[in-house]
Parts: sequence; C-alpha cells; structure tokens
Amino acid sequence: MLLASSTRREDTLASVITARTDVVGSLLRPPELLEVRGRFDRSEASAAELKAAEDRAVDAVVEMQERAGIAVVTDGEMRRLSFQSGLPDAVDGFGEVPLDAYLWGDWHGEEVGDRSTERPAGLGVRERLRRRRHVAAEDFTYLRGRAAAIPKVTLTSPSLYANLWSAEHSRDAYPTLDDFLEDVADLTRDEVAELARLGCTYIQLDAPHYPLLIDPETRAFYERQGWTAERYIARGIELDNHVMAGHPDVTFGFHLCRGNQASRWLVSGGYEPIARAVFRTVAAQRLLLEYDDERSGSFQPLDEVPEDKMVVLGLVTTKSPRRETVDELEGRIREAARHVGLERLAVSPQCGFATSVVGNALSHDDQRSKLETLARTAERVWG
Repeated sequence: MLLASSTRREDTLASVITARTDVVGSLLRPPELLEVRGRFDRSEASAAELKAAEDRAVDAVVEMQERAGIAVVTDGEMRRLSFQSGLPDAVDGFGEVPLDAYLWGDWHGEEVGDRSTERPAGLGVRERLRRRRHVAAEDFTYLRGRAAAIPKVTLTSPSLYANLWSAEHSRDAYPTLDDFLEDVADLTRDEVAELARLGCTYIQLDAPHYPLLIDPETRAFYERQGWTAERYIARGIELDNHVMAGHPDVTFGFHLCRGNQASRWLVSGGYEPIARAVFRTVAAQRLLLEYDDERSGSFQPLDEVPEDKMVVLGLVTTKSPRRETVDELEGRIREAARHVGLERLAVSPQCGFATSVVGNALSHDDQRSKLETLARTAERVWG
C-alpha cells in the first residue's frame, strides 16, 4: 500500500513538472463579480454576497480553462484585489495598503497609452507582522474540489514586498529591510507548508521585481530601499529558496515578467543581466518567462537554464486582443528549442490576464481563444 501511494505521488509530481500548457495565474474578473465587489467596498453588499460571487466566478474560470484544454488551472485570483494583495490581506501589521500600492510606476502601452501612478504617500509597514489567516489555503481547498486538471496556487516572492518597507515609517517595527523581508519569507514558508499539507502539488512564486532591475530608474528605487541590485537578486533568491525548501511532493514555478497592468508594461530588455544569477540558483523546477514580443529580447539567455528545469514560454500576450496562431507559436517554440531541449519546454500566456481587478484591454472571448490556441499548439508540438 505504501509503495502504491509513493508511486501515485511520483506520477503526480512528474505530470506537474512536465505539463505542456500552463496559466500564469490571474484571469479576467466577470462583470458580476466586479459589481458585487464595488458594492462591498461601499458597504452595500455583505461578505457572504461577495464570497458567493467569488465562488461563482471561480467555478466559471475553472470550467473555461479545462474546456480550453489547459493542463494547469488556477482560480483566476478572483478573490484578490491584486496578485500581490494576498499576504497584506491575511496578515496584520502592513497597515493601509491601497490598490495604488501595487500599481505605482511609469507604465507604457502602445495600444492604451502611457500612464504614471505615484507611490502612495506614507506607505510602509508600521507593526510587526502577525498572521490573521492563511493566504490561500481556503482558496486551494475550494479549487481542489472543482478542478479535474492540475490546480495551481500563486504566491509572491518575499522580496517583492520591499515596496512596503520604509526607512521613515518602518524602523520601529523592523529596523532594517532584511528584518522585514525575513519575516515575510517565514510567513510565506508557513503558507507553503499548509498548502502542501492540504495536498497542493503546484505552487508558483511571482517575482516580477527581478526583471524590473534591468531598468535604471526601477533599480534606483529598490537600491534606495536598502539593498544593491546584486544583493536584491542574491539575497532575494535565498529567501525564495527558503520558502520552497523541504517539499519534495510540490512542484514550484517561478514567474518573471516586466510588469503587466491595464495592458501596460513597466520595463523593456532581455533576461541577459539576470539570467545566470536567477535561472541557475532559484530552486523552482519551472521557470515561467515572458516572451510575447520584442521587448523580452532573444531566447539566448535560456542557455543559462540548468538541465533539471523546465521553461514555460510565455508566448501569448495578455495585453491585447491580438489572436496568435498555432503556426506562429510553433515557430517560436522551435526557435527556443535551439537553447533548451524541446522536452523541457512548455507554453503559457506571458502573464496574467488581470493582475489586479483593473484587468487588461481584451475580452473574455479573447482570453478563452488564446488559451485554446495554446492547447492546440501543445498538441501539435508534443502530441
């Protein structure tokens, strides 16, 4: 009996690691959910009403992903304000964290135009962090009960939250950035342990801040927080690996992009400056990389990916309704295979379709069509 159970775990782990189609995490929120959330924020709808609307939205997106033929499904982050908001919502001590805390920066968009959002004044953790509830354990339990495909949970890389530490406001609670991020990492590690206990076999850490270091202005902000760019990568990856350590039955994904919000992006540039330091040292088995347009650079940095890692090529854009074709995606996969063997490649969108409740400038039909194209491409390439 123990041997049979062990074999099932190994088979499950192998199927996750080698899944040929994936989604990054977030999906477009349906109008009904946005309407109920708006009323909830105005104290016009109850928590129970919001929860019921979220449940219906999750049911719908799970069915949509599975019908599209995607091997991995998420709950679309229907219950989150932003992909980053899970931890601040579940942990006391962060203080007031408005939506703009996740959206600030100089955003660029060829189709929707540029936009700048200021970092909210006074932002900064002021108390020691205290867990109030788990970030995603309840969400995973609900998803697990509805998904026939592999259910994935998304969490955030601890050092992404450097944005929420302030030398001015946070020193009484956390004298240094290191103190703060070590606490964030420990809380995230506990979250992973609970998800693993519940049977979650695929957990993704979202880490867009590493590619953002390619941009001089963004790098300067992070360095003003207290670490050099080199330390952000080295120490940040140490914290990521601390979060993932000790769970042989869990496959970990690691998502790297250049910003994705309201069909806009933050920085341009290939992965070359960070490829060796990140690809070679992070403990995740699956690297989910943005490769939907020329801003992402060439596939050359994939030469740095160790042989024990899969690369999930984010070839389908979530920023526009442009419909990619199977021929186009197959050609890109064959090009990438010059650097990473075809057997170690998979495909996905380049990022979420709605990394916050703001969403991107495309329709639910566009979203569905793009996922179907990914599934058809994987069937042609890998059978």
